[in-house]
Amino acid sequence: MHTHCMDRYRHTHAESADSLATERRIRIVMALTLACMAAEIGAGWAFGSLALLADGWHMASHGLAFFIALFAYAFARRHAGDPNFTFGTGKVDALGGFTSAVLLGLVAVMMAWEAVQRLITPTEIAYGEAMVVAAIGFAVNLASILILEPPGRHRDETGETGRHHDHSLRATTMHVMADLLTSVGAIVALGAGMWLSWSWLDPAVGLIGALVIGVWARSLLRGSARVLLDEAETPALMDRARALIEADADNRVADLHLWAIRPGRLAAIVSVVTHYPRPPGHYKALLAPIPDLCHITVEVSAQDGDPCIPVAGLPR
Repeated sequence: MHTHCMDRYRHTHAESADSLATERRIRIVMALTLACMAAEIGAGWAFGSLALLADGWHMASHGLAFFIALFAYAFARRHAGDPNFTFGTGKVDALGGFTSAVLLGLVAVMMAWEAVQRLITPTEIAYGEAMVVAAIGFAVNLASILILEPPGRHRDETGETGRHHDHSLRATTMHVMADLLTSVGAIVALGAGMWLSWSWLDPAVGLIGALVIGVWARSLLRGSARVLLDEAETPALMDRARALIEADADNRVADLHLWAIRPGRLAAIVSVVTHYPRPPGHYKALLAPIPDLCHITVEVSAQDGDPCIPVAGLPR
């Protein structure tokens, strides 16, 4: 019977405590969004503004997106220690982001369709009343962005949260950014219609907004799909991992897998061939300079024959 404790050898896939703070921010934004949504949809129908209706319906879809994000966080936290999830519940985040991306894409299609219909068959717009509600929507969206992405929040050197970012938070932020865009478009279109009599600009702005939002949806869809499909990390990171292993003794990396298992956490499987085999812990230590590696599996194979590059002081 074994009596030794194995805890220090086990891997943990616990979720980050930061998700609780993110959940709180999303709940606040969700409440603001739903309140403004009701006002904008009602005003859009009453005043005949497509730009205002587009803004309101975006808020409606975003309310669902916020619910999806909150569900993903709650599910991941509840099942964080469940052994049935091999690498933890991190992909629930990517699944939530993927679902939100599909929803965002559908909204873009609906916006484009309605815009084309309004260009073909113009309707009368109550510009003054619609402008007031659009300005309120802009203020709510701007406040929501500041709540979700407070100044000083860490971002990587590319200006985005990178391939290891929180997909649910990114999806939520992108939905609000889409609303902010349509709010600005609504204000511009309504102003032009009021003072320049450019009634055609209202549906035109709705169409442009639909195209931009469609591009955002595609970007979010691709980013979350990479995680769901276990796409390998960037070539630069793969090359760095290989170089760290092969800089030691005469090691050669025969096989390398490096992928994201959740936001900010990577897993690696490495097959090493060497004339100077060492314990797996030695090779794991070589990969320590790579941040966010939380699960490393190493296979070591002893190379037959004499080494091409003899290394003094190492046993064979």
